Amino acid sequence: MTMRRIALVNQKGGVGKTTTAVNLGAALALAGRRVVLIDLDPQGNLSTHLDIEVPAGEPSTYRVLCEGMDFGDALCDTATPGLRVAPTNIDLSGAEMELSAAIGRESILNDAIDAWAATHEEKFGELPADYVIVDCPPSLGLLSVNGLVASREVFIALQTEFFALQGMSKLVEIVQLLQRRLQPKLAITGIIPCLYDSRLRLAREVLAEIRKYFPGPVFNRSIRKSIKLAEAPSYGESIFQYAPKSPGAGDYAELAAEVLAQEPGAAKPAEAVVEAPVAEAPAEAHDALVPEPSPEAAAPETKNAAPSDQPYTDEGTVTAPRRAAPRASELPPLPESAFRIVEP
Repeated sequence: MTMRRIALVNQKGGVGKTTTAVNLGAALALAGRRVVLIDLDPQGNLSTHLDIEVPAGEPSTYRVLCEGMDFGDALCDTATPGLRVAPTNIDLSGAEMELSAAIGRESILNDAIDAWAATHEEKFGELPADYVIVDCPPSLGLLSVNGLVASREVFIALQTEFFALQGMSKLVEIVQLLQRRLQPKLAITGIIPCLYDSRLRLAREVLAEIRKYFPGPVFNRSIRKSIKLAEAPSYGESIFQYAPKSPGAGDYAELAAEVLAQEPGAAKPAEAVVEAPVAEAPAEAHDALVPEPSPEAAAPETKNAAPSDQPYTDEGTVTAPRRAAPRASELPPLPESAFRIVEP
């Protein structure tokens, strides 16, 4: 088996990217794979999510990028067997400035991972991991470029809200540019819809447009909004430690099954994934979300009552018609060469 190297990206923050990196990695590890997570975000949210604090000067992704530390020396274990992390701290915030004049600055992480893999394979006769997942920062700067060049696959995490598709054509162009100039093996192989609430009309519309817009594969499992997923980082745990029977655990277990099904000769998803519930939960059990209010609940009846999908002020009057989410047909076309379908 080869070592899959996957970058999780989106230039927009708050879309569930780090949550997905942690919990997808944990689900893959629980399914028997050896997984390495790389925290490339100077905020260090992935490290904090897994209760890893890195004092200044300790092994970290900053030291790998800026001080030439061996990649393997920066790894630390987690509470999940088979899951290791290359953590970071606030020192990484200055890395882009420090690397700006470095020769081969876009490929430093790629070279470090290549050297680590080659040394381990020569010594033990096998690659050191089955999956390397890079959590890139919410930007398209030098750190993200390093993460993309070090990867062979790109997963895009998209929030199923109004701005989901804004800027996606630019992100795909960046992937295609890196594909041409720095990493010819790089391609988008998965789109992950995140923070999805099937009870909201807007979320359903946006998800439908995501599936229309991308020629690359959109995973069947959408990651639903979940209070348990939001709470897990405050306990320094993955969702499988914090709430293994929650809908969020079920979503990431099923997503991991789809990722495992991309492997050559893979078993069917149901055979390859950790056990967790995947059925839609009722509203009261599913995250305590409140659906969009109906006009009757939001305001007293008036002669000129508006349709139920229009917003109301506190006084119950219509402020403006709701704008529809961007349509796939209205957006710039995507370069299909940036995508690759991974088949067993």
